[in-house]
Amino acid sequence: MTLLLFIAILSLLVFVHELGHFLAAKKAGIFVEEFGFGLPPRIWGKKIGETIYSINALPIGGFVKLYGEDGPSFAKASAGKAYFEKSIPRRLSVLLAGVTMNVVLAIVSFSILYFVLGIPTKTGKIKIVGITKDSPAQFAGLKEEDQIIGVDGQRVLSVDEFVQLTGEKAGNKIQLEIGRDKDNPCKPLEGNQVLGGATSSEQGFNCLGKNLLVSLIPRESPPEGEGALGVVISEIELKKYPWWQMPYLGAREGFKESLSWAGMILSSLKKTLVTLIVMGKVPRDVAGPIGIFQITGQVAKDGFLAILQFLGILSVNLAIINILPFPALDGGRLIFLGYEAVFRKKISPKIEILVNQVGMAILLSIMALITVNDVLRLLKK
Repeated sequence: MTLLLFIAILSLLVFVHELGHFLAAKKAGIFVEEFGFGLPPRIWGKKIGETIYSINALPIGGFVKLYGEDGPSFAKASAGKAYFEKSIPRRLSVLLAGVTMNVVLAIVSFSILYFVLGIPTKTGKIKIVGITKDSPAQFAGLKEEDQIIGVDGQRVLSVDEFVQLTGEKAGNKIQLEIGRDKDNPCKPLEGNQVLGGATSSEQGFNCLGKNLLVSLIPRESPPEGEGALGVVISEIELKKYPWWQMPYLGAREGFKESLSWAGMILSSLKKTLVTLIVMGKVPRDVAGPIGIFQITGQVAKDGFLAILQFLGILSVNLAIINILPFPALDGGRLIFLGYEAVFRKKISPKIEILVNQVGMAILLSIMALITVNDVLRLLKK
């Protein structure tokens, strides 16, 4: 099932990308020789109009074969329907269409996710959404869903303010005022009976009305990524709005989520390139096909919405990779188009093909290194 899901996700990503090129080429009046699902050899094909629609043996992705995309040396007269004969803006639209479709797929995936789960909304409350094992927060008895109201008698109104306060007092004992809805020992059970209070100080808390006063010491040198207290906090909750608002709000959040992932992917890509060039090795956290296959299996365990989020992330990733100004990618072809626009002449088709072939060889070499890295990571487990 993991293999089938893996193939389905990659096929959808590449198919949507190629569909963008296909639709843009048709709109630009370019003769599309073949639109194939999967990679050759061909299993089945049918000519509809002027285009052959085919199903191919390797069920990963797809391709679009445009007439004259390799230049006039590789095409006959076509009554103005060859790729190379079209204006720069039309060819630009064809090149950008694949990336655009991947961005759209990502936005749609994230939008559906938020439509189902709810819209991230600031609540004005700082809540604990995660607690690290063996952290000061765990030893003090803090729980997920606890609301942080104040630090040492000072009310906190934002996550940043709380992080700053606890960081300033690292190594010193502090007292948190905590609001708790369930299993709160400070809430009356019958009449004025209260569990906790000063008699429970050995457990690390006292009561202030219905709120807990919890004492603990923020760490001065916490493990990387854990923070001084070892808590994950948020002032955001997923909220459902009236049904007629949800499509717009979901699309807005889907767009923002796509931008957020694009920023993270670009940052990670920069780190990867620097490590490859300077150190000659692949960063440990970079995954190739084998790594993505593994992640697919893990994501599948969390259900459809997790798969949808994973699809959106991969679609953003594919869009960014393809738009990079590197030979054999759409971004590389944009460089040739830019040269033509500036110098008013086209690069020799033979040179362009040679550059793209060299670029493809480099890309395949990088992919091989990443795959080796995936295998080594598997062997160490």
